[in-house]
Amino acid sequence: MNDESNGLRTRAMRDVFIEALGHRMKEDENIFFLCADFGSPALDRIRKECPGRFINVGIAEQNLINVATGLALEGHTVYAYAIAPFITMRAYEQIRVNLAIQSQIKELNVNLIGVGAGLSYDVSGPTHHCVEDISIMRALPGFVLFSPSDWVLASRFVDYSIRVKKPKYIRFEGKLSEQIYDDKEALRIEDGFCALRQGQGVCFISTGFMTRTALKAAAALGKNGISAGVIDLYLLKPIHGVRLFDAIKGYEAVITLEEGFVNKGGLDSAVSVLLEQNESKIKLKRMGIEDSYTFDMGTRDALHAMNGIGVGDVIAAVQGIFGNER
Repeated sequence: MNDESNGLRTRAMRDVFIEALGHRMKEDENIFFLCADFGSPALDRIRKECPGRFINVGIAEQNLINVATGLALEGHTVYAYAIAPFITMRAYEQIRVNLAIQSQIKELNVNLIGVGAGLSYDVSGPTHHCVEDISIMRALPGFVLFSPSDWVLASRFVDYSIRVKKPKYIRFEGKLSEQIYDDKEALRIEDGFCALRQGQGVCFISTGFMTRTALKAAAALGKNGISAGVIDLYLLKPIHGVRLFDAIKGYEAVITLEEGFVNKGGLDSAVSVLLEQNESKIKLKRMGIEDSYTFDMGTRDALHAMNGIGVGDVIAAVQGIFGNER
């Protein structure tokens, strides 16, 4: 499904990624795709064109990791696909033992594709909200953690995922994704982040869906004379600390934005450690979900307002830092 109004296209991250991967699978017979009884329009083509390398293990995420590990131990590049909270939390022991620990001994290229990061499944309640994944997956040694803000980045990650022989967690938006990046422009996944907007005084460091919130807040603040920078951090692990600190060192304050728990090892903790390592005096404000689950039903915007991470909340946070100085 596409929406090409205003010259920008809206697509599903998973469909774009799977389409690009499908082309590579036709060229490379070493690639396998596994799923836990979870579909996608783009997946039907892989199932049809590469039937011998497509495996549906059923609703069994723990076994999904076991089978993926076995194939990877034989030298294959493997993609394991399921709903984000289930592939991470239901199978965490298997991910830790089979992938994180074993990858320190033997090269393993297993790519965990989790669909429904953050509050993507807004009306499905806390069982389907995925607000812990950044923290728990960052804790695993040797893992790469990719958190794209649009479908263009999702598509560009395919080549990186094949080339970099490490276990990875790919957290995809569950809803259609509006285009942020130019799909004709060269992007280096290895850079880890992109400064989408330069500013003075305050800079938002965001990831995933929250990059849209950061851009909207920065635009609104600009109309009031406050110039806010926006950095989209799409590689949450590894983080290229030298380059990232160089990008933010001129700001007075940094605000981290994530659809995840704060003060629990997520994006905010990564930035806090970076500032501490550089003995920086930059003010840090963490914006995310506090220490509770959200049981109330509502749209994603409503859930953000309930948790104090809506556009208005971000604008108020900046005004609270600078008062009437700007």
